[in-house]
Amino acid sequence: MEGPHPDDDFWIQQLPTRAAEYGFPPAQVFTPSRWLAHGERVQVGALELEVLHCPGHTPGHVVFFLREVGLAFVGDVLFAGSIGRTDFPRGNHADLIRSIRERLFVLGDAVQFVPGHGPISTLGRERQSNPHVSDAAVAGRS
Repeated sequence: MEGPHPDDDFWIQQLPTRAAEYGFPPAQVFTPSRWLAHGERVQVGALELEVLHCPGHTPGHVVFFLREVGLAFVGDVLFAGSIGRTDFPRGNHADLIRSIRERLFVLGDAVQFVPGHGPISTLGRERQSNPHVSDAAVAGRS
């Protein structure tokens, strides 16, 4: 089993408790055979995905990027018109904004992303219009 990033190990340690709290079947704590780090690659069938460590939503959140087709699987880091929550344990709003601006937007405006919820968008669209991380929103905070 691969992943997550080691900074999210504390979530793995909570699996039995959280599963019981939310009425899920019993879950076991585990140790991945490989922790994921920024810049590594993972193989899924014939696809090779780049791992981008994008902390903020959680400290160890990772994004998977399929460079040859310009597609990123971002989970709950970025949404069409919004950003991920940072009120989870060890979440950090400043880290989330930095991850989006410095790890995702640099991939290019044409890159499409699949969020954990909601519609697909492009990084360029969000850089232009997302009220939380657009160029105008960030410039307005300076």
